[in-house]
Amino acid sequence: MRYRITHTTRYVYGEPTHVGHNEARLIPRACAGQRLFTSRLSVEPEPTAYRERKDFFGNTVSYFSVQRPHGELSVRAVSEVEADEAPPALPPPLAWEQAAEQISTGLTPEALEARAMVLDSPLAAATSALRDYTRPSFPAGRPLLEAMQSLSARIHREFVYEPGFTTVTTPLSEVLAQRRGVCQDFAHLAMACLRSLGLAARYVSGYLETAPPAGEARLDGTDASHAWLSVYQPGAGWRDLDPTNDQMPDGRYITLAWGRDYSDVPPLKGVIYGNGTHQLYVGVDMRPSTPSR
Repeated sequence: MRYRITHTTRYVYGEPTHVGHNEARLIPRACAGQRLFTSRLSVEPEPTAYRERKDFFGNTVSYFSVQRPHGELSVRAVSEVEADEAPPALPPPLAWEQAAEQISTGLTPEALEARAMVLDSPLAAATSALRDYTRPSFPAGRPLLEAMQSLSARIHREFVYEPGFTTVTTPLSEVLAQRRGVCQDFAHLAMACLRSLGLAARYVSGYLETAPPAGEARLDGTDASHAWLSVYQPGAGWRDLDPTNDQMPDGRYITLAWGRDYSDVPPLKGVIYGNGTHQLYVGVDMRPSTPSR
């Protein structure tokens, strides 16, 4: 599945802003099962400084600075990406307790990288309440991915998807108590559940193609950023799961970045020097693309 993705962010300031420093993570990854052909980031007003780097997790970070008065800031990323249509085949089963033990003792570079994803992070910290919620899906000896799929199905069944109910700072304790949230919350919840058992999970930001209702034309800008998680199985690598939709991501999913939680991979963040309020507009358009000949 090949897509052309346009992600537009626009800030409109109540009063002119004099200086702004920003970091964007809007260039999709080239990774297993996904190929990046082109990606271009455009900024208006034209930045005074611009450079790119890789962060600790291998995501592309675009830094830019606008150092003159401006009433609006527009950031537009256009990318051509291709993803394998089907998710990878499931690896041989491994009991979740064995996976946790191998993660805690493994010395390979992959195991050491995964071990960092067992630790608490600002938005996905393990608690006893989360461990209690996790336990029914993780009886002794159950294969890791089978147990994770059970947890994903429970989150999908027992939690209500409700945009606007939470914010980036809403604690998981409230999400768990109210049984409401959005994809970001459900990814964090599943990750913290896994971490409570000594398992490795990382946060994935990206896009999911959405189809229009039957008989209606597709509209521009109706797609949105999405979030899911990856689970690490020693010897087999990482496997993606989407608890919001209770499925394993396939060719309709495009990975943008990954990290310990959302705080590692916000699409755009920065600081500005000025006064007044601002309004934010975000639009994502994800369209099937045919390679040019």
